[in-house]
Amino acid sequence: MERKNNWKAWLYLSPVIILMAVFTFYPLINTIGISFLRDYDYTTGANAGFTFDNFGYVLGLTGIERNGQMVFYTDVIRYAIPNTLIIVFVTVPLSIIVALLIAVGLNSIRWLKSIFQTIFFMPYVTNAIAVGMVFAVIFDYNGLWNFLFGMNNTYWINGGASSANGMFALCVYIVWHALPYKILIFLSGLQNIDKQYYQAAQIDASPRWKTLMNVTVPLLSPQILYIMITSFIGSFKEYSSIVGLFGKSGTSGQGYNNMYTVVYYIYDSIKNNNTHLGSAAAVMLFLVILVFTVIQFKVSKTRVHY
Repeated sequence: MERKNNWKAWLYLSPVIILMAVFTFYPLINTIGISFLRDYDYTTGANAGFTFDNFGYVLGLTGIERNGQMVFYTDVIRYAIPNTLIIVFVTVPLSIIVALLIAVGLNSIRWLKSIFQTIFFMPYVTNAIAVGMVFAVIFDYNGLWNFLFGMNNTYWINGGASSANGMFALCVYIVWHALPYKILIFLSGLQNIDKQYYQAAQIDASPRWKTLMNVTVPLLSPQILYIMITSFIGSFKEYSSIVGLFGKSGTSGQGYNNMYTVVYYIYDSIKNNNTHLGSAAAVMLFLVILVFTVIQFKVSKTRVHY
């Protein structure tokens, strides 16, 4: 009976396993293999042999000889990696804090609660490129942002915009677009918290902020861990927001590629038939995400309460 059930289980799982093998495991293994090939041609599969130089070139450590001179590519070090790290360590904590506060506020509303939840969730089902185009209008020189805050001589995403202004506009957009999903997860967690904890806090005359920090946050730690891991992974892979806000050039106005991220570089490399370089960057990004995920799981063993 056990063998029969085991055979049935594998049969039921086979469609998912096949799909994962074709669309997940094979691309991952193939990408790792391509990252070690010199001058790989995606259309023909031709290459000049095994090498480690692709990783060095992406990081600006190894040059490529062109017209008798060694050319070093530094856009990844100068733009892609710093921009990616800024996005990760600014937008992730900020979006989690804002989403938690909004979720707590929504959970305490009695009237029109479902309507407010629907309004806050709408950005999640809206196309990221379309939302980025709307934010591009908001942060335009004559846009709503400058009108509301009286910044009539400030460029954010075009013209004479600086990298700092472009990054500010990008972070605002990413945080706003990331809120709905986080709010939904926090709301589901808040609704499962036993009301007795809040009643005990009321009896002790505990202030609201203490109740939030000592009751709500610890009991929401599983949801916070899940959101933190998925948010870190999503932020490391940020791409569509840049295209929607700044266009395909990835620049806010001053200097080519000054809004580059690592994933933007990967797509750009593949478009320019430098698949081996894009694969090398993808493998390095995969390792970085893996390390961050492992660290978060290690920390969660003492911080998460189930």
